[in-house]
Amino acid sequence: MDSQTEQNGRPDTFVTPPPLERGDRIAVIAPASNRRTDFGEVYDLGLERLREVFDLEPVEYPTATRDAEYLLENLEQRAKDVMDAFEDPDIKGVITIIGGNDQIRMLKHLDPAVLRENPTRFYGYSDNTNLALYLWNLGIVSYYGPTVMVELGMDGHMFEHTIKFSERAFFDETFGELHSAAEFTDEPGDWATPDQLEESRGTEPNPGWQWAGGDDPVSGRLWGGCLEILDQQFLADRYLPAEAALDGTVLALETSEELPDAEWVAGVLRALGERGVLERFAGVLVGRPPARTPFEDRSTDEREAYRRQQRQVIEDVLARYNPDAPVVTNVDFGHTWPTTPIPIGGRVEIDPQEETVQFE
Repeated sequence: MDSQTEQNGRPDTFVTPPPLERGDRIAVIAPASNRRTDFGEVYDLGLERLREVFDLEPVEYPTATRDAEYLLENLEQRAKDVMDAFEDPDIKGVITIIGGNDQIRMLKHLDPAVLRENPTRFYGYSDNTNLALYLWNLGIVSYYGPTVMVELGMDGHMFEHTIKFSERAFFDETFGELHSAAEFTDEPGDWATPDQLEESRGTEPNPGWQWAGGDDPVSGRLWGGCLEILDQQFLADRYLPAEAALDGTVLALETSEELPDAEWVAGVLRALGERGVLERFAGVLVGRPPARTPFEDRSTDEREAYRRQQRQVIEDVLARYNPDAPVVTNVDFGHTWPTTPIPIGGRVEIDPQEETVQFE
């Protein structure tokens, strides 16, 4: 991708783009997919929250008005929106509408020089893991959420936890210490019934973080995202940093609403272990997995069993390939809510003795 990155393994320096200020303009783009044309009420609520909760002025770029079919065939336009938004001096942040499942096809249309020369705060997760890791290769810190339609368009009300940490991602120089939310939900929203947007989703008590692995404090730059997208990245093997560049980094890992089976999760991680990748990480942060979808509801016991099985296989595989790495599971990032938009590329310290996770 970039001669300096290829030679050095990882960027010589990382930059956290300047924070936004209230009243700033933030670009709204669809570099992955777009459901705005299907569920306009949810999209409009997300824009309203940008204005009223965060006092930011959304600026809709061309992909924000296009449907999923158009975006599927127009990769250059998706890339152009990213570059145009980064390059515009009046735009202080770039936020995605939603995720998707084919963003890896778009990356070849990006000009890394444009992004490197115009570092701008970027917000997106899930399929946007592709773009976050592309920015990581360029030494640009990005944020794992929020998105317009999912977190900002949350039914009923936004979680205070999401607001608090999104404000850090928008407005603060540093992200600071994480803490666990008191409650959470993985209940899907009923976007097809606009009246439901006024009803908050059901929540359940959050059991908090679980700790496994090594006992010594570690620190490193965060790398990773959605496991289903990391799997695609390793299969394509086109945009990954040199594996030596991952030495001493901290892996962020979470799974999506596709609800991958625990054995699939274990298989992917075992393959990374056999490849020699897992042993390179100083520590691991694991997002709480969703356990139901609009098409597959499960009882409370079934959902807890699913989360427990996934947590167990992650801990077991890491214990085999990297037993000294502290592993923190059930962290509030990814595809359940509330959301902590952790900075990909930011430096983080994990302290198992104090049970703290702290970003610089």
